[in-house]
Order: sequence, then C-alpha cells, then structure tokens
Amino acid sequence: MALRINDEIPNLHVVTDLGEYDLHDWIGDSWAILFSHPKDFTPVCTTEFGAVAQLADEWAKRGTKVMGISVDGVDEHKKWKGDIESTAGADAGFPIIADEDLAVAKALDMLPADAYLPDGRTPADSATVRSVFIIAPNKKVQLMMTYPMSVGRNFAEVLRALDGLQRTYEQPLAVPANWETGKDVIVALSLDDAAAKEKYGELDIKLPYLRYAKDPS
Repeated sequence: MALRINDEIPNLHVVTDLGEYDLHDWIGDSWAILFSHPKDFTPVCTTEFGAVAQLADEWAKRGTKVMGISVDGVDEHKKWKGDIESTAGADAGFPIIADEDLAVAKALDMLPADAYLPDGRTPADSATVRSVFIIAPNKKVQLMMTYPMSVGRNFAEVLRALDGLQRTYEQPLAVPANWETGKDVIVALSLDDAAAKEKYGELDIKLPYLRYAKDPS
C-alpha cells in the first residue's frame, strides 16, 4: 500500500553506520527527516549529504533529527562519510541506514515490491530512492518529496517546509506560497472572523476565504 501524508511511518528496525534503531524509538518526541539516496559514492548524493551536514545547527534549533538512507552497506557508508565531510567541511554526524535488502525503500513505497539489486548495478537501478520524508512527533508523515537523479535537492526548501509544518502543526493555520519564518500566516476557515481575531489578533482580509494574521512565533 502506498505511503501517504498523515500515514504513520512504519516502525522499522534499521541498521545504520551508527548502530541499530527502531524508527519510532529513534524519533521519540522529536520531528524527524528521512532522506534517501540510490547509492554511495555518487556525485549528486555526496553534495546533498554534505548540505545536510552543514545544516546540523539548523536541524538542532528545530528539534529535528535527520537520518539518511542508502542501499549500500555499513562499511561503505563509513567510508563515504569521509568523502562527504572532506568536501562539505562539516561533520556528518547523522546515521545512514544500510538498506541493502531494500526493505526500507519498499516499506516507504520508493520501490515496487519485486524490485531487486542486480549484480554490477548502477544508481539507475534504484533511482527512485531519492526521497525526503518529514515526520512529526506523532510519527505521522507530514511531507514527501521525490527528486530525479539529475537534480540535487534544495535543503533550504526542506528547512522552509519544516518551518511551515512546525508553525501550523495542530494549529488552525496554513502558510502561503513562498512563506518564510516571520511572514504572515493564513488563518484556517474553521475559525470565523471573531474567533480568528480573538486567537491571532487583527486580520488582513484579502478575500472572505483568504485571511492573514501575524506569524504567532
């Protein structure tokens, strides 16, 4: 069955270069990001892991844990981290799942159930394993992104999306296009004008269904 937004992330037992975890225990009460890659020692993926390493302080500010996924083994991950750290100039202190049997990729609906890794495989054999999952403390998937092989992910956008999700989590709020922290937010239609003003202060009403309020942060 396909994994969808608001589905609970499967509580998989995973083996990483930093030890073994059950995903729900690893997430705990935090937000979490899983970001996946089709193969170690590949150019675009190396830059992406480097970008994640460089953002360590930003993840920490947001109470967010990050974990990588790649379909190579623990030994490869440990060696690859040397390349990542040398090119990024940052410590890659997050764990990377060794998904050699594709169990995680299949459970998260990144590959079909009958997918396998042929001898002498290339990244093209697991190309769809280039996804981002943002998971809330309730263990439910809040956002999913999947990219092609040729386009590196924009982790500034992942941060922006995380900020928006955290701002609106369990709140009658949404964020508009191109929103950034500190900009006005949209009040949900579940609140009438009076209730919205009581909760969020003065409204900027553009349309009956489009009402802005100051960022409550």
